Amino acid sequence: MASKLVIVESPAKAKTLSRYLGKEFTIRASMGHIRDLPERDLAVDIENDFAPRYVVIPSKKKTVDELRKAAERSGEIYIATDPDREGEAIAWHLAYLLNGKKRAIRRVMFNEITRQAVLSAMEKPGEIDLGRVDAQQARRVLDRLVGYLVSEQLWKVVARGLSAGRVQSVALRLIVEREAEIDRFEPEEYWVIRARAVLDGVEPFTVKLVRRAGEEVRIGNKEEADAVLGDLKALPARLFDLRRRVNSQTPPAPFTTSTLQQEASRRLGFAVRRTMSVAQRLYEGIELGAAGAVGLITYMRTDSTRMASGAVEAAREFIAREYGTDYLSRKPRMYAKKGRVQDAHEAIRPTALEWTPEKVKPHLKPEQFRLYTLIWNRFLATQMAEAKYENVTVDVAAGREGDAPSTGEQGKPGHPPYLLRATGRRLLFAGFRRLWGEEKKEDAANGEAETGELPAAFFGSGAGGRSASAAKADLGAGSPVKLQDPEGEQKFTQPPARYSESTLVKALDELGIGRPSTYAQIISTLFDRKYAERNEKKRLAPTQLGRTVSDLLVREFDDIFNVDFTAKMEQALDAVEEKEKDWVEVVREFWEPFKADMDRFREKRGELKEQVLKRTGRKCPQCGEGELVERWGRYGRFVACDRFPACKYIEKPKAEGDRPAAKAESTGRPCPKCGEGELVIREGRYGKFLSCNRYPKCKFTEDIPGEKRSAGKRGGELPKVDLPCPRKGCGGRIVAKRTRHGKIFFSCTNWKEKNCPVAFWDKPVEKPCPKCGYPLRVVKGNQLVCPECKEKEAWEEEPAHA
Repeated sequence: MASKLVIVESPAKAKTLSRYLGKEFTIRASMGHIRDLPERDLAVDIENDFAPRYVVIPSKKKTVDELRKAAERSGEIYIATDPDREGEAIAWHLAYLLNGKKRAIRRVMFNEITRQAVLSAMEKPGEIDLGRVDAQQARRVLDRLVGYLVSEQLWKVVARGLSAGRVQSVALRLIVEREAEIDRFEPEEYWVIRARAVLDGVEPFTVKLVRRAGEEVRIGNKEEADAVLGDLKALPARLFDLRRRVNSQTPPAPFTTSTLQQEASRRLGFAVRRTMSVAQRLYEGIELGAAGAVGLITYMRTDSTRMASGAVEAAREFIAREYGTDYLSRKPRMYAKKGRVQDAHEAIRPTALEWTPEKVKPHLKPEQFRLYTLIWNRFLATQMAEAKYENVTVDVAAGREGDAPSTGEQGKPGHPPYLLRATGRRLLFAGFRRLWGEEKKEDAANGEAETGELPAAFFGSGAGGRSASAAKADLGAGSPVKLQDPEGEQKFTQPPARYSESTLVKALDELGIGRPSTYAQIISTLFDRKYAERNEKKRLAPTQLGRTVSDLLVREFDDIFNVDFTAKMEQALDAVEEKEKDWVEVVREFWEPFKADMDRFREKRGELKEQVLKRTGRKCPQCGEGELVERWGRYGRFVACDRFPACKYIEKPKAEGDRPAAKAESTGRPCPKCGEGELVIREGRYGKFLSCNRYPKCKFTEDIPGEKRSAGKRGGELPKVDLPCPRKGCGGRIVAKRTRHGKIFFSCTNWKEKNCPVAFWDKPVEKPCPKCGYPLRVVKGNQLVCPECKEKEAWEEEPAHA
């Protein structure tokens, strides 16, 4: 009897499915996409309705052959790739390659990998959604047109190896424009006035000046501040107003892809790519001992906040049982659908509440446990009671109502010359905050005050009562107040903050640029291309190269690389998915203005190239005819003769990377080599080191004791790597070695004895590939890459305590 073939993307997903499907099913993995546009060709027939020319990805030919053989032995074929556009496209390509005998190929989809969801989907297979396929194809063609054609011109105008992207370049534009705002920003001086308020029966508290003669206060210099301080010292003060109110706070909606990325960045410090990689593993399945592989969360690529009624009911039962009915919301809480939401999938939530974070912790990596706990708490919080706070505002008046302050403003009836304010808040009932608290201690227990500037005496004993200390104090309007030690603090307005990964994701999502499922790749590409970098506060700043590329693209393609146009294209792709628009028409609408820009760009290429160059005014010392100019190269800016290639003179850049070198720090030690210079601390590609300040006349260098430096061409210790060789039967170890030119590589100790060819330029780590099972992967920047199938995953060194 012929078996039934089920095809998924990854071995991890296949392993989880094998627990739920019978022995008559053969489960195979496609290892992601198996067919795509060729890398080194446009492969889009513009004259023939933008027809794409797909080829089998070279590294997937073996996989395709194996899938074809499995299909030949199978009577039925089920494609169970992910339930989104990319998954639908993979299914469509698989069907094309496997349908030699025109056999029926069924499409199955599930939002979670649980027994019930999988078996239910297998009982009701459907057809491949051509609307989704067309939407993905339109996006792929659009991205290829931009990526191939614009990148080609960037190579010719700026430097080889650069890239542009339909969405990537708009994300870069946001970062660059924010940096320009910061550069243009001119700080303005202002002063904050505070005083200590002393009221009988109450602990002294701090009040801040908020209004002057009935108007919002703005004090711009020291002279004005001193005049105000003089008034506050002289004028009588009294309690002007005391307001108490109880406020309720509703829990946030369950996670979408975008909000998960934002919160994981903010609360856990995860890069966006890392979040998606960890979430993928939680979705596809984790080995939970005797229970086997279990999919712990629902599909993580979604923009919907919808929750299945069964999941909501299970959450409510869990809350009532574990926390009590006081912590349960009065009725099931659902969240409204917003504008562009596709709503094809549920929000991200745990698949089964029996798998509590503590129960599965022994089976999870630290990063998996932290992200799962975040998802678990957010989901349960949606069905918990509101948090209740008591908010108190105390206003203190200085001077009589209607009097004018000495700073020149006219007095206003009903308003004192100066009004000072203190505020505070106290948690009355934690509600959902018991699980989803702010990152402060304030929500640890009911009744714990977050008093801010106010003493506890101003707060009631509960939602309505008064505390004993408050009852003894006279807190009525008009009660006399002494203002002690008034003081002014000089401040300056601050520029807008740079984006973090979290706030950039939020901006992209709110502006409708791209899809949250693509944000991880977009941000990673900006780093990989050296267009942006993280500063010490993990904020995103454009490099000089990023600014150069963005300024050029925005100037020459402003109608394409702008927020509104990109958002409209995203809406058009949604319409294609809903079968409301034809994908060819969407691409054509994009192509016409894009082609006009491209033609104009090509005509101006010489002029643009000259604009990118930075002329130094120095004559070339080699040929004597040319002028030295700063150009962009693979490793940043360098100085070369403008007669290149006739003259190939170049100079090393003055500093590593894009930024000018920082002033070298003196050590006071004489150079042990030349005896004339002094050793200074410099920073290069591999970290800080000591060198002679007479460089390049004296090239002495020395490591700084205790300073961590990357090993590289300069020397230094080899990385400590000792891993089993992945070659079957070899028995050797992978260790770090150095070429005769000083470059580090990693190879097998049996390379001579057994002629073992295993070697890597990048550092290997013992992290098996989740796609193909290869025993190790290599670290490339902030990614783990499988040497066998090229699968990529976000990578950050785990802290030592994790």
